[in-house]
Amino acid sequence: MPFIKLSTNIAVDQRQSEHLLSGLSQLVAKETGKPERYVMVELTGSKAMLFGGNSQPLAYMECKSIGLTAAQAKALAASISKLLTTALPLSADRIYIEFSNCPAEFWGWNRSTFA
Repeated sequence: MPFIKLSTNIAVDQRQSEHLLSGLSQLVAKETGKPERYVMVELTGSKAMLFGGNSQPLAYMECKSIGLTAAQAKALAASISKLLTTALPLSADRIYIEFSNCPAEFWGWNRSTFA
């Protein structure tokens, strides 16, 4: 049920894309304690974006999950930032991450919800 959406103004080639998608999927499963089979990751690169008045390399990420805690969000912020700054020409102060805890009754899957 975790969903990760990464948007960046950096051109991401196929190899980088596969590395990022796989790395984020594994990282989020581990940090949230959810099975990776429920993790969904989306990546959009080369997007027109501006942060702090300029278009230097940046990333915006949405991280949504059922039961996400403040402690998990803090840990994810550190580990996601590390992964992104290692994989892309990007500094941590150019990354925004929005965390959301979604109630199980509002997360649909397989013709029902998780509640």
